[in-house]
Amino acid sequence: MTSALTPLDQSQLDDLRTAFDQRETNRIAMNAVTQAGIDQVAHNYDRSRLVQHRFSVSIDNGKVTSQAHSGRCWLFSSLNVARFAARRALNIDASSPANPMGDFELSQNYAMYYDKLERVNYFLRDMAALVRAGEPTDSQLMQFLLGDVMGDGGQWIMAMNIYKKYGAVPKPYYPETASSRNTGELDHQLRRLLHQAVAHMVAEPAKIDRIIADTTRAGHRILTIHLGTPPTSFDWEWTDKDGVFHRDGRITPQEFWKKYVDAGLEDYVCLVDDPRREHPKGIKIGIEHLGNVAGGDPTEYLNVPVDFMKDCARRLMADQGLPVWFGADCHPMMDRKMGQWATDLFEYGRVYDVDFDMNKEERVRFGDSAQNHAMAFVGVDVADDGTTTNRWRVENSWGGDIANQGYFTMSDDWFTEYVYEVAVPKAMLPEEYRRAFDQPAIMLPAWDPMGALA
Repeated sequence: MTSALTPLDQSQLDDLRTAFDQRETNRIAMNAVTQAGIDQVAHNYDRSRLVQHRFSVSIDNGKVTSQAHSGRCWLFSSLNVARFAARRALNIDASSPANPMGDFELSQNYAMYYDKLERVNYFLRDMAALVRAGEPTDSQLMQFLLGDVMGDGGQWIMAMNIYKKYGAVPKPYYPETASSRNTGELDHQLRRLLHQAVAHMVAEPAKIDRIIADTTRAGHRILTIHLGTPPTSFDWEWTDKDGVFHRDGRITPQEFWKKYVDAGLEDYVCLVDDPRREHPKGIKIGIEHLGNVAGGDPTEYLNVPVDFMKDCARRLMADQGLPVWFGADCHPMMDRKMGQWATDLFEYGRVYDVDFDMNKEERVRFGDSAQNHAMAFVGVDVADDGTTTNRWRVENSWGGDIANQGYFTMSDDWFTEYVYEVAVPKAMLPEEYRRAFDQPAIMLPAWDPMGALA
């Protein structure tokens, strides 16, 4: 096949150089970009100054958290939504400088510990079933699962699987460690362990059950060495914003979640905007082999128009005062320092003299865009008609040294093009959509872009 490919020859190279040199604007662009970088040169000043950090609806969720050098955004963002519910239940005012609880957070390390332990079990049993079924080791499925194992990413449903089973703890009871702040080496060691386990399964299928048991024990040992032993109970006491001291005594993480945090979060469902025409709106989508907790809720979503997702997010914040978890492709048209997203924030096409004209469906279909980051909406600017949304306030998890103390502003057109998923209460959906969740999902392969993890 490769022998039929036409190589670039010297004549073509000469023509390319000549064509480049003949346009003065090319050399100006080269001089600028080589010195300042493409984002500095392509930055759209007129658009940037119009992305204002003002909102008709704004939710105070305190100081922005930092996931440091890890891919735990889905856990940080879901716990940021959860901590808002906990603050309400505990009567803790996040904005008060005299807040005796300090910057109240729920332990992201605790959630990650059990997510990774559960993923060890999920992966081993999933692969064992494939090995027993005779799946070739060089098949697309096996190679994808082996290559994708033990990353940090996840989705709302996967986060809820962890909280439902293991609960949550305030961060001081299970703080960050060197490996939770920088997960690269921990992930590498777990990945090696799991790859080795699959190799042993293939070599000795009669010993698969023992391989699973031994590898699970080793995975637990590695996790505990890196992250510490998570608490099974703790003495819970706090002082609320009115200065009243409370003591709840000994409590388990599961009891803490049910009593102070849940607030209906377990009843949320996920809506996605899959723009591909072969996947109709109003139909439930599932992803094969995607999950973390064996026996937990499957990773499924309802495919809906993006405007419906916007309406749900707006109503949750404006009518109920609740933050909204969402997943997006965060990289396109992002000014990280200023904390801005807008579809025309950078004029790359003008600098390169290239027309970038793919729409959302084409970007998904041809591998140019997929969900890769999760955050929380904590504000929205709504026009005077009460429904039209202009821009969105976003609580990120990249620390408070960037953007507006860590809070970003997203234009409404950017939401349309690059937001893929939101989590909302099932009860707020129309009857037609609620019934759709009771129907079997259209199952997509493990490598489908709708299965991309935040």
